[in-house]
Amino acid sequence: MIGKVIGMLVGREMDRRDGSGGLKGAALGALVGGGLRRMGPFGTMLGAAYVGKKLLDRRRVKRTGVPPRY
Repeated sequence: MIGKVIGMLVGREMDRRDGSGGLKGAALGALVGGGLRRMGPFGTMLGAAYVGKKLLDRRRVKRTGVPPRY
């Protein structure tokens, strides 16, 4: 259950990059979610870390107005 939610969040974050929405994000979420579940607990941690990093970046941009440097 948690793996499915994390897969959905990862798909949403990946889909936000290109600005469009819809079916592409859902498909990516399903594929990534399946892959993360097959990796076991490490995959779940990896997906959660990716989503957490994106949330922190978004929060930092809201507070300071400066986008993250890569």
